[in-house]
Amino acid sequence: MSNHICKEKNSFFTFLSSIVVFGLILRLFWIQVVKSEDYQKMALPQWTLDVSVSGKRGNIFDRNGKVLAENISVNKISVIPKEIPDSQREAVAEALAQILNLDKGKVLQKISNKNLQEVLIAKQVDDEKAAEIRKLNIDGIIISEDMKRFYPNNTLASHVLGFTGIDNQGLDGIELAFDNFLRGIPGRISTPMDAIGRKMDVGEDEYFEPLPGYNVVLTIDETIQHFAEKALNQAMVHSKPSKGAVAIVMDPKTGEILALANRPNFNPNNPFEGLQEEWYKAWRNKAISDSYEPGSVFKTITASAALEEKLVGLNEQFYCPGYTIVSGHRINCWATHGSENFVQGVQNSCNAVFVTLGQRLGVEKLYKYIHDFGFGQRTGILLPGEAPGLVLAESSVGPVELATNSFGQGIAVTPLQMITAVSAIANGGKLMQPLIVKSIVDSNGKVVKEFKPKVVRQVISEQTSSTMREILKSVVSEGTGKAGYIEGFDVAGKTGTTEKYMPGKYVASFIGFAPAEDPKVIVLVVIDEPNNPETHFGSQLAAPVVKSILEDTLRYLEVQPRGIEKPASVVVPDVRNMKLYEAENIILSNRLNFIIEGNGDTVFDQMPKPGAIVEENTQVILYLNAEKIQEVVVPDLTGKSVKEATEILNSLGLKIKIKGSGFAVNQSPKEGTILKKGETVEVEFRPKEN
Repeated sequence: MSNHICKEKNSFFTFLSSIVVFGLILRLFWIQVVKSEDYQKMALPQWTLDVSVSGKRGNIFDRNGKVLAENISVNKISVIPKEIPDSQREAVAEALAQILNLDKGKVLQKISNKNLQEVLIAKQVDDEKAAEIRKLNIDGIIISEDMKRFYPNNTLASHVLGFTGIDNQGLDGIELAFDNFLRGIPGRISTPMDAIGRKMDVGEDEYFEPLPGYNVVLTIDETIQHFAEKALNQAMVHSKPSKGAVAIVMDPKTGEILALANRPNFNPNNPFEGLQEEWYKAWRNKAISDSYEPGSVFKTITASAALEEKLVGLNEQFYCPGYTIVSGHRINCWATHGSENFVQGVQNSCNAVFVTLGQRLGVEKLYKYIHDFGFGQRTGILLPGEAPGLVLAESSVGPVELATNSFGQGIAVTPLQMITAVSAIANGGKLMQPLIVKSIVDSNGKVVKEFKPKVVRQVISEQTSSTMREILKSVVSEGTGKAGYIEGFDVAGKTGTTEKYMPGKYVASFIGFAPAEDPKVIVLVVIDEPNNPETHFGSQLAAPVVKSILEDTLRYLEVQPRGIEKPASVVVPDVRNMKLYEAENIILSNRLNFIIEGNGDTVFDQMPKPGAIVEENTQVILYLNAEKIQEVVVPDLTGKSVKEATEILNSLGLKIKIKGSGFAVNQSPKEGTILKKGETVEVEFRPKEN
């Protein structure tokens, strides 16, 4: 019986063991087969160390392909704490802190944390410091590639571009607004580790390449931006405004912003430079974030509304005694204009005339145009921090508020709103969506997303727009805007001077566009609290700044002045190896002039070369001996038209190989290269619209 019991026990234990073994087999199958991939993923971090490699951030270009923001290669310093022996930690910390200008205690604390596989010591380290660290030859220190944002033009267009942080994340401007497009996808370096977290000698590091971000192409034109900033710098010296200044240049037909500048400004390469309490002032994009009372520039809106509603005639007579009384309140005009018609009232910027127009329109109609022209609402520009301005609720507008609103007081607008509204007056009545970005392209130049001009609404008729262009042209030729006059161009414009609610504090402004009959460009300048002892009027402070920007821009855009004939083109004849008297006669007979270099009676060489197309009366240099200079320095041709680049190179005795059309964006050889006369410079041209 006992044997039987023993057999039963053995059978039970055998059965139980079989179940256990079978369970273990199932468990091993579950772990090694079914869940093997999951467990590998869980184990991977324990036997590999991944060091992040920053993805290349996309570039920012101007409308012509000029680089406004790019990346430069720098270094990132990391440490594997378990690789640093305890006896060496303090010495390693001291060495790193000294080279990287860091606090030794903080570095020591980081590299002493053995619970971490890898700790970051410093980012954006230059090559010189990285080389010093490599010379230390310390195991456990990892030097990997990093990227640093670089703005080659320093302060140029800083408020448009914005800047990035230490991790290359966008913090302001386009860098912030388009961060998701610009930011690349990081890569990594995967290093094999042993069981206790030390780097293994066997096995190779695996490199996973980062993916680049997209490039952003702006509507900004770098050259026009230079014009705006140059003029604004002069305004700061002349007007000394305590609250800064703004300049915006726009294509009124498309809404594309060609330049946007603010003062004060900053250098995005070092955005935190200076006193901390001053940062926000320098960073603030006043053009879109700050509201101001536009004053008389706003009279363009009231005049357009009255004409559109047929509430005033061009020759209708008004009388200005120097003031007007509204509901018992005296509202002054800046001068006593006496008898004047409507057009003269606009030329004189007469408050009395515009109070009358406001009363004829009434609150409902005036407010319809205020809203239709885009005031009291954001324009939707793709930049951070845009303000909507301030427009009183219609229910709060009484007779006095209606009167003051009609000439631009009691309403607050942003400079961007103001130039967008007047652009609608200039372009045939269409309110355009302001554009700051033309397209987003990948690293191969393929367009990923395009931003095309967009009509928000038709605000006034083409007829009213045409009439207003003529009236505003007369403001510059005969009225308060004479300081904006440019010889050869019909400039249309309007002055503005607003006294703030603090005595002696003013905002001076001027808006102008040209040519008046077919506007190519419109410019607004706002000077906030000028401290010029002679004047505070927009006609004297802001109008000359607008004139400077318009004049430079029209010339750059090759807009032909009216009434000034363009010089005829002449093909340079070949007078080489001729007697001097023969060469002189041929040069003069081809409507060219000449100067002589050297001694002798035979022309050895000439400049420009034969066949070059130049303007009549261009001087041709006639060389009379072979001792002339045979080498020349290649000039910078950036931004030059095909004609300009050809003339410049030919005048230096160099040939040109033309690639594309439009304006020069690249050249080979580069500026400063020394070539022999007769050699060729290849120049790439691109149209403005690209």
